[in-house]
Amino acid sequence: MSDDAGFRRYLFPADDERIAGLRGLDAYSYREAAKHDGFTGELIRGWQPLYGAEFRGITSDGAIVPDLYSPSDDGAPVAAMTAAAEAALAGLDPDRRARLCYGIEAVEWQSWANPEFMQHDTGLRLEFLEPARRDDLLAIVEATLSPRGYDLVRTLMSINGYLGGLTGLDGIMNEFSYNFALYGTPSLTEPWGWQLFGHHVALNCVVIGGQLVVSPVFFGAEPDKLRDEDAPAFAARIAHARALVAALTPEQRATAVLFDEMVDPAMPEGRVHPGDERHLAGAFQDNRVIPYEGVRASELSAEALGHLLALVADFVDYLPSGPAEARVREVEAHLGDTWFSWIGGTGPGDVFYLRVQSPVVILELDHHCGVFLSNTEPAPFHIHTIVRTPNGNDYARALVRQHRG
Repeated sequence: MSDDAGFRRYLFPADDERIAGLRGLDAYSYREAAKHDGFTGELIRGWQPLYGAEFRGITSDGAIVPDLYSPSDDGAPVAAMTAAAEAALAGLDPDRRARLCYGIEAVEWQSWANPEFMQHDTGLRLEFLEPARRDDLLAIVEATLSPRGYDLVRTLMSINGYLGGLTGLDGIMNEFSYNFALYGTPSLTEPWGWQLFGHHVALNCVVIGGQLVVSPVFFGAEPDKLRDEDAPAFAARIAHARALVAALTPEQRATAVLFDEMVDPAMPEGRVHPGDERHLAGAFQDNRVIPYEGVRASELSAEALGHLLALVADFVDYLPSGPAEARVREVEAHLGDTWFSWIGGTGPGDVFYLRVQSPVVILELDHHCGVFLSNTEPAPFHIHTIVRTPNGNDYARALVRQHRG
């Protein structure tokens, strides 16, 4: 689908029932309304049985691969993170502090979601905090991520507010319509972490001494930029993906491309989910079995492999330099069992879905239909991306359990 006319041609009319019926709602009233809507209600009912299931981790065949993760010092900014978290806690009254904090292995980790409707009111809602307290919590995020990563988070949050303003739905979509929670006790040595989630942004972060795990991660945008002159939020990622698929041999491309169309008649029933579309590793999919598909990385040319590793590096550049380099090395150690797959066209303007999957990482990118824009086909200006750490180390669970012995 071409973006020649830009996303604005897909804005709903101000009096459209899809939009007008939601005006005046806030996060809590919309939460209740969403349960009774035909579309969102069905999504919620489908996800409910998955939330709270005992965590095992995503696998390729139902069996956890053992001994993949081990403690290390990757240069995580633990001192800055801990100082920011302690300052944020000091600024909260006892009631808010109690609502913010959970145990390090609490089931609430698994409550994150990326839609605009709030399913779980985990922690504190940023939009209802005083600016100083909100800034304190966001300072923890800034202390954790790379400058580029934090800028991306704040850009996507701002785009959410921009969309809310364009549609007149700023009660349910605004720059701060996100939940934030702390897990464990901030420490230089013991495991602890934080969680931020809402529309198109979700991060789950655990630090254990010098080791940092930020996974699962969901980044998305509708539209994909704030101003016409801005580069799209995921321009580099799209460029690396197109370069990779272009570097495949015709035979490799035929193997990597699972389906030629984003909604393909050859797809099995259920392959396109009403909410996640082609994504397999989204919210509430913590224990999903996702078989390997596509072409194996070890079969790629040096050029194609270089593009694959550049794509991986772009996906994880929300991490500061030490942890990001460690994450790429972790992926490189498993290139013999890394798979690349694609759905959709491979031309320069085509929309697509991709997945990079190995024992230690799942990366997904998907172009979506409109939710608060009216396009009924996937478009370049609505994009979702996911990072997962399969075989039990989402939320750093494998490392936390090792630490506890």
